[in-house]
Amino acid sequence: MVWLGHMKTTLDLDGALLREAKRRAAASGTTLRAFVEDALRSRMLPRPTRRARFRLDLPVVTGTGPPAVDISDRRALYDFMERRR
Repeated sequence: MVWLGHMKTTLDLDGALLREAKRRAAASGTTLRAFVEDALRSRMLPRPTRRARFRLDLPVVTGTGPPAVDISDRRALYDFMERRR
């Protein structure tokens, strides 16, 4: 059965925790009720599973001759790229 309404309840909270929750709710422009509901929902939602860390393996290619262009010379590099089109 799904409950679609609201229920009243009483919670015995630490005073400092309640004051901080009220302060944060007011700072975010929401009610204490909405703030607490959001906190409960975020705590009760299933946490996403951690994916395996991504690893990019790039091949290392060794050349046998000198490069076709001096890459420190910007003009020569642009000229070389324009000829390849």
